[in-house]
Amino acid sequence: MPYLEPTFYFDFENTSIQQLISDYKNESISDKEKAIDIYTKIRDQWKYDPYNISFSKEHYRSSFIAKKSTGNCVEKSILLIACLRALGIPARLHLGKVKNHIAVERLIEKFGSNELSPHGMVNVFLNNKWLKMSPAFNASLCKKFNVEPLEFDGENNSFLQQYNSEGSKFMEYIDDYGHFEDVPLEFMVRMLKEHYPHIFDANNNLTEFKL
Repeated sequence: MPYLEPTFYFDFENTSIQQLISDYKNESISDKEKAIDIYTKIRDQWKYDPYNISFSKEHYRSSFIAKKSTGNCVEKSILLIACLRALGIPARLHLGKVKNHIAVERLIEKFGSNELSPHGMVNVFLNNKWLKMSPAFNASLCKKFNVEPLEFDGENNSFLQQYNSEGSKFMEYIDDYGHFEDVPLEFMVRMLKEHYPHIFDANNNLTEFKL
């Protein structure tokens, strides 16, 4: 299955990824347990940050992301996929467009919109079925915005926090770009330029953006 292979981006043979999964190289731990634990680790140990964007291939390698303390939804998904593949669990990247409804003031200020594209999540293959999960929002951030953190139980999809704890709409998917065997960086850059031309098209020679 191609979703188990290392690639330029999912370079899980790198020492930084091997260190991340070292506690799970134990046959007594089921794939389900491994997937739950590594999902929670990446969800919470890398704080969500959508305001640092790169067009550099090197910056989307899992080994590079592993050495950071923050990441956006795509970066954290790449890291999780690399760890899952390293543990022999098939995983792939899934992209879409989402709309945020809570704490959107900074998003609108920086992006000119409360829509984020591309938004990344993970498809993982467990018990003969593909499941969706999103490690983007760390638990401390969810607490700040009064939203229950997304828990993954290894049996059901866990990718959308539709409402906050008070019943107000929090996030919705408004477009689905499908899943990918590897990181489609050219597609991702094209989406960013199409959706936020005021940010990216005016700086065509730049590859790093801090919003």
